[in-house]
Amino acid sequence: MLIKFILLAVFFATMIGVGFYARRHSTDVNGFVLGGRSVGPWLTAFAFGTSYFSAVIFIGYAGQFGWNFGLASTWIGLGNAFIGSLLAWSILGRRTRIMTQHLDSKTMPDYFGKRFNCEKIKIAASIIVFIFLIPYTASLYNGLSSLFNMAFDIPYAACIIVMALLTCAYVVFGGYMATAINDFIQGIIMLVGIVAVVAAILYTNGGFNQAIISLSQIDAGTGALGAYTSFFGPDLFSLLSVVLLTSLGTWGLPQMIGKFYAIKCEDSIKKGTIISTFFAIIVAGGCYFLGGFARLYADCEGIKLANGKIAFDQIVPTMLNSLTQYSWGNLIIAIVIVLVLAASMSTLSSLVLTSSSTLTLDFIEHKKNMSENKKLLVMRIFIAFFVAISAIIAIIKDSYPGFTFIAQMMGVSWGALAGAFLAPFMYGLYWKKTTKAAVWTCFAFGIFITIIQLMYSFGVITFNNEVLKYLFASSIRSGVVSMIGGIILLPIVSLFTPQMQENVLDEMFNCYEKKVLVPVKETLEEE
Repeated sequence: MLIKFILLAVFFATMIGVGFYARRHSTDVNGFVLGGRSVGPWLTAFAFGTSYFSAVIFIGYAGQFGWNFGLASTWIGLGNAFIGSLLAWSILGRRTRIMTQHLDSKTMPDYFGKRFNCEKIKIAASIIVFIFLIPYTASLYNGLSSLFNMAFDIPYAACIIVMALLTCAYVVFGGYMATAINDFIQGIIMLVGIVAVVAAILYTNGGFNQAIISLSQIDAGTGALGAYTSFFGPDLFSLLSVVLLTSLGTWGLPQMIGKFYAIKCEDSIKKGTIISTFFAIIVAGGCYFLGGFARLYADCEGIKLANGKIAFDQIVPTMLNSLTQYSWGNLIIAIVIVLVLAASMSTLSSLVLTSSSTLTLDFIEHKKNMSENKKLLVMRIFIAFFVAISAIIAIIKDSYPGFTFIAQMMGVSWGALAGAFLAPFMYGLYWKKTTKAAVWTCFAFGIFITIIQLMYSFGVITFNNEVLKYLFASSIRSGVVSMIGGIILLPIVSLFTPQMQENVLDEMFNCYEKKVLVPVKETLEEE
């Protein structure tokens, strides 16, 4: 127990220390929100990765999808690496960095407003961001608290309150640069931690080969063995849905795309692409590979609820708890606790910074001419407000254990945001003919699908059609519908609705071809 507290104390002290150190970069709005657009490839890549992977992935998704798909869930991690990281950086990185600087936009709603010359679009986007980042944040608190409760036997609510206060502290002090530096430190912890825990779990199950053999003997309900060790698992379509939402969905998440706004230069983007991809392969691939062995713990206490349902959020904590029988088990658990804490606090800091800056710069500031100091003050107030609301929701959720689980809350957030934003953002970077009407259509479609799914899950509405039942039974599958639907709808609507002025578009898109002068030392080779 002592080693757990020591590691946590060191971790917390480091995070707060970095927050104070980074205050010098947060004297104005540009520094507080974007780190002065001067963040290097390593910090940006790790910030992207640690914002991507959190307690939601490690505790919620790894447990649920590992249980459902077995070792095939590893494909989700690989999809995250190659679609969510490699392709995202390659397709969006450079154009996002150049266009947002050209438009002087600091947030995704601000980009929408200036790209499409529409203040109402900016305001609508800022409202969507704030509302649908809340369940995402609440799911993080939920995942963290499940783990802390297992390791320390600390009350759930107390865990949430402590996490909320710590996250709020270092983001308020240091802004984006504090989160970026902390993300780098936290990323190192995650890399070491996931390798250690995977090795430990395999060891406790007799090694890799024996674990595979044991898993292959479990019946998936079809009477045939080996489904949980097969190449694509027992349910390929559902697996594909998860891969798409968790991978392609990142292209429309403001807290992820915002990392491209702040990166230093084009060369940094190239390096960051490689770093981010390898980080995702190890962390995401490792998490889902670990979850693939979930069925080996099916008989453990706490996995199955009284109503016969599976407590997905308890699977990974139960796997970790099995390590306590070994002398080194507590050390591994301590490492994992810091791993999950690091992953989650980095994501939390990114979420609260995104939501607070969005509300301040896109929803309030446009109504009145605010000074830099006042903007910073308002953003810091909103950080505290956002953290408080998310924590309260997470605490209330615990009073209704059958209400939902982590993956569902995450799915709602990702589905709504990716469905509403992915297509307008991507097409807006590449296609001049993207129209305001098409953007509004995507916003409406993404939110509509999310609301329908929530109403169906709460029993407010019902479907007789089996296809609709299947699609809306899961926030994951409905999220894919809203996301793919937006990609299809936007070009169709754009072709039949009024275009923006051609000269305005030409001036906007010329930023990609603009030539700039650089120092001689950067253009001439050394003799």
